[in-house]
Amino acid sequence: MQTQGRASFDNKQQKPCGEFRVLVGVTGSVAALKLPLLVEQLRLLPGVDVRVVTTEHAKHFYNPEEVSVELYDDKDEWEMWKQRSDPVLHIELRRWADLFVIAPLDANTLGKMANGICDNLLTCVVRAWDITRPLLFCPAMNTAMWHHPITAQQISRLKEFGYTEIPCIAKKLVCGDEGKGGMAEVPTIVSAVSQFLQMPNEPTQKT
Repeated sequence: MQTQGRASFDNKQQKPCGEFRVLVGVTGSVAALKLPLLVEQLRLLPGVDVRVVTTEHAKHFYNPEEVSVELYDDKDEWEMWKQRSDPVLHIELRRWADLFVIAPLDANTLGKMANGICDNLLTCVVRAWDITRPLLFCPAMNTAMWHHPITAQQISRLKEFGYTEIPCIAKKLVCGDEGKGGMAEVPTIVSAVSQFLQMPNEPTQKT
């Protein structure tokens, strides 16, 4: 279920030993319907804590009540900040997370990320992201959109930033088209995340 009354962030609190924090971003592709399953599977990884940041359009494809972790949206960004001493949510999420995985990454948000646009909570987290930490992205879009020349340019740009692509797959899409553009399967995404659990987990410096 979706957690209401979001937790405040205490950056002075030490992270529990062995905990690995995964922030899942979800955007407005039909593949967002797999979010509850992705969260469930990630939570089965040892020592993993999960939170979700969603775009407004992504909500069209999943039921927030089926998401078993804290879920943040644009409304939370503005409601958390009332005065100068209050935390800024996209910065707090950036500080909290050891890894950011965006699944699915739709064509619209892909274009925003490639050009540094940050007009919602999710893209603000991306823009503020500590690039020494892993950011994984899982493209998902219609086949015709995938084959548009600008898509390859934008994917390449994200890789230049140091982000890791979890490639899309060829399948029959919900729209009826067949070809590349489907989001990677959930086990593939979970496996990609799990590889980073084996890396040394240095204490996060709070700034």
